[in-house]
Amino acid sequence: MREHDQYSEFETGFDHADDVRWRTGKTRRRSRRDDGVAPERRGRLTEEAKDRLVQMRADAQVADVPPDGDRWSTWGDAEQGPKPHPSWLVTDLAAVDRELGVLKTGKEADVFLLERATPGADRSCLLAAKRYRSNDHRMFHRDAGYLEGRRMRRSREMRAMANRSAFGRNLIAERWVVAEFAALTRLWQLGAPVPYPVQRDGTELLLEFVGSDGAAAPRLAQLRPEPDELLDLWRQLVDALGVLASAGLAHGDLSAFNLMVDDGRLVVIDLPQVVDLAANPHGPEFLERDVRNVTGWFTGRGLPPELAEPVEVTRELLDLAGLR
Repeated sequence: MREHDQYSEFETGFDHADDVRWRTGKTRRRSRRDDGVAPERRGRLTEEAKDRLVQMRADAQVADVPPDGDRWSTWGDAEQGPKPHPSWLVTDLAAVDRELGVLKTGKEADVFLLERATPGADRSCLLAAKRYRSNDHRMFHRDAGYLEGRRMRRSREMRAMANRSAFGRNLIAERWVVAEFAALTRLWQLGAPVPYPVQRDGTELLLEFVGSDGAAAPRLAQLRPEPDELLDLWRQLVDALGVLASAGLAHGDLSAFNLMVDDGRLVVIDLPQVVDLAANPHGPEFLERDVRNVTGWFTGRGLPPELAEPVEVTRELLDLAGLR
């Protein structure tokens, strides 16, 4: 089927005469009726009709806002997280989402606190809504290095992303949110300490909220743990890195800022740039950098260097990945 055959006259804006001209290259003269009124053209909207349609859509959006929230639950329209869904998660299609504030702002995405509740029922949960920006998306540093080994989109889309058109910027944002959702889904299923990926809808990712009573758990970088706690957190991190390596993955941008500590439990976050250790020719380098970053933080806080020797840790992880 040719590309133009996929669309109706209304969707393309072509009427029959336009279609004749386009297919045959010939111009067919339109005749005017005796009363001087041009014949009505099918498939085109007048400016008045366009304004009316815009207003109708705006009215529909306003009318569809729930009385006690910012929007209806998007669960039914989104790509959903892995099953079985956690018992704490509200999946009712009649639930309402209400924003409670900003948790974090970043270069590529902002994170908001969201409450999802079912009206008339004592059932609610807190979620972290991570929204990737497309209007001035700057991409991750060393973007090309992260993407090596990943399947690329069609050439038209790649050109749009390279040229930073509006369409291309939106594709960039969507590409990263899709990658993060897929990585979190896989790691959650493997038992890694990551937030449960609730759903993905466009460039918005809803995640399990890590914290309590609306207060986010601190980043590892914010803490000054006692020696026993420091050792326990280090062991948790080595186990987490082992799960990733066994799956053939490296975080790709790991640091004390991408680790949260929730009541003593270490949680790995921010995974859109996850690296396939086998497919990416620079995979081992990304893993080595991850290890250097975290071992430097732990030894700088008093962990004995012999427990966090970066070369040895990297070697052990590469063994788990089957790359040595």
